[in-house]
Amino acid sequence: MTVLLAISVLISAILLVPLAVVLMNVAGWRRVYPLAGQRLPAQVSVLVPARNEAHNLPECIAAIRRQGPVVEEIIVLDDRSSDGTQQVVQNAMKEEVRLRLLTGQRLVDGWAGKCWACQQLGDAAAGKWLLFVDADTRLMDGAINGMLSAASQLDLSMLSCWPGFVLSGFWERLLMPLLNFLTFTLYPAPLAVLRPDDASLGLAHGACLLVSREDYLALGGHECVRQELFEDTRLARAWRASGRRGLCLDGQDVVRVRMYQSLSEIWLGFEKNFYPAFRHWLPFVAFLITHIMLFLVPFALATHALLTGQPVPVLLLALAASTTVVVMRLLLGAHFRHPLWSALLHPLGELFLIAIALNSWWRVASGRGVRWKGRSYLGVRGSTKERQP
Repeated sequence: MTVLLAISVLISAILLVPLAVVLMNVAGWRRVYPLAGQRLPAQVSVLVPARNEAHNLPECIAAIRRQGPVVEEIIVLDDRSSDGTQQVVQNAMKEEVRLRLLTGQRLVDGWAGKCWACQQLGDAAAGKWLLFVDADTRLMDGAINGMLSAASQLDLSMLSCWPGFVLSGFWERLLMPLLNFLTFTLYPAPLAVLRPDDASLGLAHGACLLVSREDYLALGGHECVRQELFEDTRLARAWRASGRRGLCLDGQDVVRVRMYQSLSEIWLGFEKNFYPAFRHWLPFVAFLITHIMLFLVPFALATHALLTGQPVPVLLLALAASTTVVVMRLLLGAHFRHPLWSALLHPLGELFLIAIALNSWWRVASGRGVRWKGRSYLGVRGSTKERQP
């Protein structure tokens, strides 16, 4: 058996594992549906951390207002913005008595910016439930009713709804689906329902996080993850580790979000979370090698086999492995309503992903820090310290 044939056999065999995970997620992940017809009593504080979000807030606030009487209050924290964020909220307050504005305090050393903003919001809120949403989050009509229904049925005190992505332009359509590919080739979402005590199965998306106020305050709020840039999933794991019930469900029918609107924003957004998501360089290297070997090398092997006339078994196995990767992309693309053509350009997207990962590592390792919202963070094993530009 040649080296290339052995590599092709090994990769083809290992790829059956992420394929099984994708099939499990596509077929068995519970979905949250909107309940627009119900009129539940006021019980939810909707909390929006906002730093330079004047362009996003009008639609965000309008969508929250349409949720109906279940929303007890809407609190927007202006996190020391330099645009018209404060004025946008003040204008909206003239039409919505439930809306109020908080002026964010200066960032405390040892806190990541979003965690500090969310902590201030949580401390100020009065609702039985706290719903943290980003300014670019768009709640569908009846979304909060649907979330509360799902939380009640599953006896949850934390529910994160994984959003559907609004995509526009070539780079968003090419690269943003990779976020779901990264997550749902590794994370078996239905298994989290069956193993509620397993903290390692904690998952959350910061665009939509519903928590019981009582449990949130008892856990210490965002303070327990205060140094994290990857705060949403870290909080979900801390929640489960404390014995509380938390889940991330498929929320694309209740929440939509356009996370990034240009190639530079995608780069910075992925860079911000990539290396800090790992608490040590070793799992980061293992992840990188695994991704290169499983999701990029098959395409290189197939091309090499075609161009150099390798034996038929090598070519067929390389093509089978490449096809398996594309099938996973197509399955996830269909499930999350992504443009399916992006699956066919997977190698290009994967190269971008690896470049972003390496740059994220380099910025942290060199002391320059990853950048977001006008701040730089020096990450060491997941911790952050703000450095103003």
